[in-house]
Amino acid sequence: MDLTPYRTFMTELAERSGDFIRPHFGNPALAVETKSDASPVTAADRGAEELLRGLIARKFPSHGIIGEEFGSENADAEFVWVLDPIDGTKAFITGVPLWGTLIALLHQGQPVLGCIHQPILRQLMLGDGTATTLNGRTVRCRATPRLADATLLTSDTLNLAKYQNGPASARLLASAKLVRTWGDCYGYLLVASGWADLSLDPIMNPWDIAALVPVIQGAGGVITDWHGGPAYPATATVAAATLDLHAAALAILAGR
Repeated sequence: MDLTPYRTFMTELAERSGDFIRPHFGNPALAVETKSDASPVTAADRGAEELLRGLIARKFPSHGIIGEEFGSENADAEFVWVLDPIDGTKAFITGVPLWGTLIALLHQGQPVLGCIHQPILRQLMLGDGTATTLNGRTVRCRATPRLADATLLTSDTLNLAKYQNGPASARLLASAKLVRTWGDCYGYLLVASGWADLSLDPIMNPWDIAALVPVIQGAGGVITDWHGGPAYPATATVAAATLDLHAAALAILAGR
């Protein structure tokens, strides 16, 4: 399947949504609401998703859409776009640029194309499961085989114990060389571009994961659920730069 026209359109989606979001970032007048799941949302989240949905509907009216803010339309279509307009809203509302827009394309229910766009840092990462680029340059995960040499990222260390095996998660963090909370989608951008080695999320939604799968795999990395199964659609994700590193992380998380 030739993904070229979809890749071109995905780039347009990222650029158009980035133009919309950018003026809202760091704006002290931006109102923050709390959703029913206690997560924050802003006019930037909602407006960006509305923009993306409108562009998709005009370009590919037969395609489905799954979005964080406005739900699903035609979700059983052959092609479905999965949208997270601002992944990392907590960072966004506190002036931290470690967030991004996630856009994925599913074909027959599986992610075949994904992007992570950070419009403040002007970084656009695109992956198709075979290759991944950052601003047009091919990137690869770095070859780190041992946890003792690894940089491990997670969005919130407290969530590891809240949603998964706390003692096992603590052992994994203690095994890494460096642990940082450069998380949300930006952590996966760092893994795919060779600046970090592991990224963990103990609780995820489909719009959090879909774009990450072709991005990490295209960069030569491994991404699965918490038990080594398919990453999409999972409720927890482990991404690693190498097979050895991934296997070592899963063994510790499983208590082995």
